[in-house]
Amino acid sequence: MLSLIDAPLDKPLKIIQFLGGHGMRRKLMSLGIHIGDVIEVDSRSPFGGPVLIKSLTNNTTVALGRGIARKIMVTVINE
Repeated sequence: MLSLIDAPLDKPLKIIQFLGGHGMRRKLMSLGIHIGDVIEVDSRSPFGGPVLIKSLTNNTTVALGRGIARKIMVTVINE
């Protein structure tokens, strides 16, 4: 299990848990990001900045700040 910041690019990932509080979980759910969803990290800025993720579950793309991305725990799905 690793955080979204450390996850490899363009590999399918499954969201395992959120480490933040209730407000962060509610924010992620309003963006369409849920535990159990399959996502990919589309891009990551090398000097800070947002992390762009693509949800393979509901076909959406979302930009997340690094603070929130650090609190999303994922596992790599081996295909």
